[in-house]
Amino acid sequence: MNNKRRNFLKSAGTLAIGGIALSGKAASLLNFKGKHAVGIQLFTFFNVMDADVKGTLSKISAAGYKEIESAFSKKGGYYGLKPKEFKAMVNGEGLSWKSHHVLGAPFKLPPGAKMPAGPDGKPMTLPPMLNLRDNMQQLVDEAAEGGVKYFVCASTPITSLEEIKLSIETLNKTSELAKKAGLQFCYHNHDAEFHTVEGKVPYDLFLAETDPKLVKFELDLAWAIKGGKNPVEMFKQHPGRFPLWHVKDLDAARVEILPVGSGTIDFKPIFVAAKSSGMEHFFVEHDMPKDPFASMVSSIGYINKNLIA
Repeated sequence: MNNKRRNFLKSAGTLAIGGIALSGKAASLLNFKGKHAVGIQLFTFFNVMDADVKGTLSKISAAGYKEIESAFSKKGGYYGLKPKEFKAMVNGEGLSWKSHHVLGAPFKLPPGAKMPAGPDGKPMTLPPMLNLRDNMQQLVDEAAEGGVKYFVCASTPITSLEEIKLSIETLNKTSELAKKAGLQFCYHNHDAEFHTVEGKVPYDLFLAETDPKLVKFELDLAWAIKGGKNPVEMFKQHPGRFPLWHVKDLDAARVEILPVGSGTIDFKPIFVAAKSSGMEHFFVEHDMPKDPFASMVSSIGYINKNLIA
């Protein structure tokens, strides 16, 4: 083969690869995965969002987030909107609504606890909050109407084996209804699920006594670590069961919640193991931050630079 023909074939091959790239097929052929979309849990904005729902979503989009997970609000419903109305607003700001949080049982403050203060310094007042135990079908139907893929139980009572048993029954019943509605049901943890209750670990029971296909888990990485667990080891033990993550940081005492990257949690090995977990979406979350907008900017800056670059 002469040099002219060799150079021609080389150039033609380069152009062909370029054409594939432009057509969007290069990723699959070269086994290349683009940057993962970064999501955020709207509970981060619990104290400010109801005052300006559209404006909050606009700021989230401007910060570079692509996906959101909703939760309950002081206005009730979906931040005072119907599911389809909220979806239209989210999409209008260039965001994708992937998941929604609901309570597993009627809301009760822990013994001795007081309702936290709102921005005005007065104790918060909340509308009646629907829950899976009392309003299961309605909550499933509304989430399906909104078009989300994931339907998540944010918390459920686990202070006794009797409560745990009742909670497992609720999870299993909800998962069946969710499947019929085209939703994937998940359970979201705090750290309490990893502490022993009457000789049993609630999270272990949730994993063992629910259908692996019907009940998946949204692993809050920080709360799991606070509970003494290693997320990477959890992924090895239960591969593919954690399609959703919550990403927040903690101080050394595992008490103060911080923006991602400004605390003491080493997220890099966890993100390296993302495939084994089955992770499809992750959501930044910062519970009750002083400045949620500053927190979200700090978190996504760290994530883009260090975890998904």
